[in-house]
Amino acid sequence: MAAVGLGQAVRTTPAGSLPANMVPHPREELFSVLVVDDHPLLREAIAARLTQMGAGTVHEAASVAEARARALATGPCDLAILDLGLPDGSGIDLVTELRAQGWPRVVVLASSDDPYAVRSAFQAGAQAYLLKSASPMVVTDGVRRVLDGGVYADPSVAPVLAAGTRVPGTDNTPRELSAREVEVLQLVADGQSNKEIGEALNLSALTVKSHLSRIGRKLGTGDRAQMVALAMRAGVIR
Repeated sequence: MAAVGLGQAVRTTPAGSLPANMVPHPREELFSVLVVDDHPLLREAIAARLTQMGAGTVHEAASVAEARARALATGPCDLAILDLGLPDGSGIDLVTELRAQGWPRVVVLASSDDPYAVRSAFQAGAQAYLLKSASPMVVTDGVRRVLDGGVYADPSVAPVLAAGTRVPGTDNTPRELSAREVEVLQLVADGQSNKEIGEALNLSALTVKSHLSRIGRKLGTGDRAQMVALAMRAGVIR
């Protein structure tokens, strides 16, 4: 391991040093990775696992700021693996930023199976959501799936995705909310007025009111606090 710029590490693997069966099929070239986590030992373990899988270069960062600097210095790698609980910002926002900058594959490796975090990660553009408590086999399988162009959810969080954005109403019947309706409800939960929600989503206050009326009809209540409580209980917002 050699120390490089930005105070972080980059690990490289000579192209001829790996058995052919360790390079992820169907890729014939070694791949590059950015690992973002604030725990050095975990980063080292992830880097070692990725090297065994065929990673040629593994860049490391311990925070959102370091990840942004590394991403700017290297440009998009083949893969990014990052934690959501970073000390200086939102891992979800980092997923969004990397995808907007052309990073083709992002894997979230998190300690939380919170339904909101799982949904938010995929909505932000992640192709996989893995838990730190998962076995090495599950992590390897998830990373390989993403490298081959697929998506993957840790088996323990898969039911969350299957549930989608369904919220049981006051009659306990699940109702499907649209992505926009979820956004509106989250902002209501954050204490924003209709006008403030409209400004945040580039909508008129009247349109926001229409969204809330539709949500109310679906959930069987016109009370904003109760709508928020039902959505929180279902893990759709936080």
